[in-house]
Amino acid sequence: GRNELKLMDLKTFDSKTLVTDEFWAFQNSAPSFSPNDEYVLFTVYRNFEQDLVVHNIKGNKTINLTNTGVTETGPAWSPDGKYIFFTSARTKPSYPTGMNSAHIYRMALNNYDEPYRSDKFDDLFKETKPAEVKPVVVITKDKNGKADTTKKKMEVKPTPKPANVITINTQDILDRIELVGPSFGGQYGTDVFAKGDKTYVFYASNHEGGASGLYRTTLEPFEVNKTEKVADGGDYNIVQAGDKFFVLSRGVINKYTLEANKLDKIDHGYKFTRNLNAEFNQMFYETWVGLDENFYDEKFHGVDWDKMRTRYAAYLPYVNNRSDLRILLNDMLGELNSSHMGFNSSGAEEKKNLTYTTNETGIIFDNENPLKVERIAAKSNAARTGTNILPGDMLTAVNGIKVDEKIDRDYYFSKPSLDKEMTLTFDRKGKEVFVNIHPESSGALRGNLYDEWITNNHKNVDKWGNNRIAYSYMKNMGGSELEVFLLDMVAQEENKDAIILDLRYNTGGNVHDDVLKFLSQRPYLQWKYRGGKLAPQSNFGPAAKPIVLLINEQSLSDAEMTAAGFKQLKLGKIIGTETYRWIIFTSAKGLVDGSSYRLPSWGCYTMDGKNLESEGVKPDIFVKNTFEDRLADKDPQLEKAVAEILKDLK
Repeated sequence: GRNELKLMDLKTFDSKTLVTDEFWAFQNSAPSFSPNDEYVLFTVYRNFEQDLVVHNIKGNKTINLTNTGVTETGPAWSPDGKYIFFTSARTKPSYPTGMNSAHIYRMALNNYDEPYRSDKFDDLFKETKPAEVKPVVVITKDKNGKADTTKKKMEVKPTPKPANVITINTQDILDRIELVGPSFGGQYGTDVFAKGDKTYVFYASNHEGGASGLYRTTLEPFEVNKTEKVADGGDYNIVQAGDKFFVLSRGVINKYTLEANKLDKIDHGYKFTRNLNAEFNQMFYETWVGLDENFYDEKFHGVDWDKMRTRYAAYLPYVNNRSDLRILLNDMLGELNSSHMGFNSSGAEEKKNLTYTTNETGIIFDNENPLKVERIAAKSNAARTGTNILPGDMLTAVNGIKVDEKIDRDYYFSKPSLDKEMTLTFDRKGKEVFVNIHPESSGALRGNLYDEWITNNHKNVDKWGNNRIAYSYMKNMGGSELEVFLLDMVAQEENKDAIILDLRYNTGGNVHDDVLKFLSQRPYLQWKYRGGKLAPQSNFGPAAKPIVLLINEQSLSDAEMTAAGFKQLKLGKIIGTETYRWIIFTSAKGLVDGSSYRLPSWGCYTMDGKNLESEGVKPDIFVKNTFEDRLADKDPQLEKAVAEILKDLK
C-alpha cells in the first residue's frame, strides 16, 4: 500500500501491520522474507530515494541498512542469508531523471572472511562416511506400452543451507558493499539462486552494444566471477519451482537449465472467451483506484472522487467499444482539472487502412498567390545546395501533372506516404524550369520554421546587444535540448558578458536540475601555466554575469520548474508573462489490454509551499507579446531582456 507493510496469514487471511512508512503505491520494490523467515526485506522512500530496510518480525525491530540519500532498490537475499544484492547508481540520485548507469551490488551483513583454500584441501582428504544416495526410479514405456523401470544413480552436490540465525552487523556496513557483474552500461533487477557452492545472480543489462538482455553472474569460491548472457531482451521473470527453473522472456515461457545456462521454449496454448464488458469494467475501476491511491493532491483538487466513480460507473452498461471507454474515462479524469492526465488506448479494430500525408518541400508560397514562391525555409530540403528554386517562380506542374490554379495546391502534394523524390516544374519569367527535390514531412517543415525564428532571435540579440550577450533557446527540457543549451554555452559563455536563456513555448521534460546547476556556477579560483594567462575555475562562471530568463504563457511543465528554481536561486531577472500552470511529475500504469492511464503523482512546490500547478511562475518584469507583434515581426519581450542586461552592464 501507500504507507503500510502488512503480514498476512494465508490460512485465516488475517493481517497485521509490520511497518508504517513512505512506500508509495507503485514504483516500489516487492518485499521478501529472509531465507530463515526471520526478517522482511523491503525499501522505503527518503527524499524520493529508496533505502534498503529489514524488519525483524519476532522482535518488531526495523533497521535501515543504507540511509544514503541515493536509491538502492530491487533487493534480494542470498540463499545463505549472509548477503543482500541490490541495484544502485551509488553516487547519483535517481530523481528526477531516473537511475542512469546503475549496477548490481552485494552487501555483506556481517564482516565475513573469504574462504580458505586450505580448508577446501583438508575437506578433500577428510575420512567421512559417504552419504547414502538413493536411486531414482525412472518409469518409461516401451513400444508395447509396458513399463520399463531402470535404477539410475544421480550425483548430488548439496546446496548449503541458510543459517538458522541471520546476523546483521550495521557497523561499517556500507564499506562491505562490492560490485557484482559488469561495471559498464546499466543493470537492473536482481534475482539470486544457489546450487552447490555456486551463487547465480540474474539481472537485465545493456553493457554489450547497448541492447538490453538477460544476464547472469556466477559467484564461486576461489573463482573469478563469470558473467554470461542468458537471453535477448531485458524484460524478464525467473522463478524456481523445486529444483526446476522457468524464465519468461519476450512473452515466451522457457524451461531453464541452470548448469548449462540453456533455455528451452515451452509450447503451450489456452483457449478462452474474452468478455469485453467485464474487461472494460475492470479497466474502469482499476483506473479509478490507481488515481485514488496515487493522485498527488490528497484533496483531489476539491473534487469528490468517490462521487465521480459512482457517477461515471452508471454509464458502463452503455460502453460498446474502446472508443466509448476512452471517452468515459477521459471525461472522469478530466473532473480533476489536472495537467499530465489522460487515458490512452488503441486496438487493431481502430487501425486506419488508409492515411494521407502532405509532401512538404520547404517552399513557402505567397499568401495571395498560392502557386508563387515567396521564399525557401532555411535548413529545409529546398534550401540544399543544387536545388534551383527562386522567389517569384510559379509552380506549373507536380510530377508531370499540370497544376490547376482553381484546385487547392496541397491536392498535388497529398499522398498515402512521403515520396522518395518529386519533380516540380516552374515558370521563371517565361522559361520552364524542372527541379528534383526530396520531400519532407509537415513536422519537419514546422521544425525548419521554428529554427528560423530561433536564428532570427540570435541575430537580434547580437545586433541589439552589440555582440555582448549570449543567447540560448530550448524548445523543451529533454536531453537533446539540454545538449543544445550546453553547446550554446560552450560556444558563447566565455566570450560574452551576459546570458539570455529563452524558455518561451517550452513544452517541458526533465532536465531542470542540469540547467540550473550549470547557470549556478561561479569562479572560485584562478590558475595558469608559467608565462601564460590566468584562467578561472570553474571553466564556466555564468552566475557571475547578468542573466535573464524569458518565459511566457506557453512555458509549461519542467520549464516552470526551471523558472521557479531560477527565481529561488536568485540567478537573475525573469521577463515575460506568467507560465502555463501545467506542472506535475507524472508516470503511467498499464492495463490488461495494453491501454494505460497517466498518474500525476508528485506535486511541485516552491520553497514557501506554493503549488506550481495552481500558481505558476510570475515574471519579475511583465512584458506581453501580442498577435500584432507577431505579424509585425516584433518581439518586445526579447527587446526588454536585452535592454535590462545592457542597463546592468553599465
